[in-house]
Amino acid sequence: MTTTATQDPRGRPAPRGPASPGAALAVLPHVLRGALAWTDAHRAEFALPEDVLEPHTQVNATLKPLGELAQLCSTVRAATAPGTPEHEVAGDLVTYAWEQVSRGGLLLELLRAEPFAAYPYEIYAAFAGYGLRHEGFEALARPLTATRAWAHTEQHANRQLGLLNSERRVGVMTHTDAGGVLSRTWLGGLSEPWTFEGPSGYALTHTVFHLTDWGRMPDRVPEKTDAYLRTWLPAWADGCLESGQWDLTGELLAVAASLPGPAPLELLDALWPVLADVQHATGCVPETGVPVHEDAPDPYPFIDCYHSTLVTAFAAALSLRSLTDGSGPSRERHTP
Repeated sequence: MTTTATQDPRGRPAPRGPASPGAALAVLPHVLRGALAWTDAHRAEFALPEDVLEPHTQVNATLKPLGELAQLCSTVRAATAPGTPEHEVAGDLVTYAWEQVSRGGLLLELLRAEPFAAYPYEIYAAFAGYGLRHEGFEALARPLTATRAWAHTEQHANRQLGLLNSERRVGVMTHTDAGGVLSRTWLGGLSEPWTFEGPSGYALTHTVFHLTDWGRMPDRVPEKTDAYLRTWLPAWADGCLESGQWDLTGELLAVAASLPGPAPLELLDALWPVLADVQHATGCVPETGVPVHEDAPDPYPFIDCYHSTLVTAFAAALSLRSLTDGSGPSRERHTP
């Protein structure tokens, strides 16, 4: 049975009894608003440096966080009801990210410099899926994505699923069948559940995100995959709690909220109160380790909490959508 947790003497979660029904709904609105408030207050940390196009600039420390801001906040906005504070803040953050890439112009420059790199296209697709387009980028990308070289770029299967979802978002013909790619992933192969660890965990979560367009199309998850996840997510999540893997816990919660059919109530009720306790008063959530509960304006370095905080907001918005009846936009449906 899935359990909730309290804090042990080292500040880490210790298992206790079964979760209370409705426990997730009791904490989710506050968790979502807190994570978005922290992100909004720290938006300047996502700003791109002036030398972002220079070869020495680290993509993972500049463009990656900004792309994640655009992707996850666009999903939060889609999953929340118009007129609510979280809906408006999420949309404002996507607009901020769009301005940082010069409304697509900077991504065009990146594509010209690295025409067969996936990351400029994937960042652009996050905006395109939101309705923000750049004519020049698409005019250059269209012939590139039609080449044999693009279709045969060698990459891990879950990364290829990400590229396929980006192609769908931009509106071009996908270069291969998603079902065949899914079968080559750790998750698609229904791997032995005891082989779950950090790398396979993140590969699993992103396989689901790419397959479902970041939770917007749950029905893209095949029936066997859905059953496998519903069976093993509780055990994997408990392991993440025991080891203080808060970022991966958030991603697993987002996966749980992206499944077709009824929400996994027991799992969400068990995990969300724990993650709510980990969240700092400022709204941020650390990626790993013992949570800080002392008053501090910035309890963690930005690089150590921005992603887990965004993931918490993303997972909270999807969880609220999955737990409420008709209070927000309905899920988009798609037959695989």
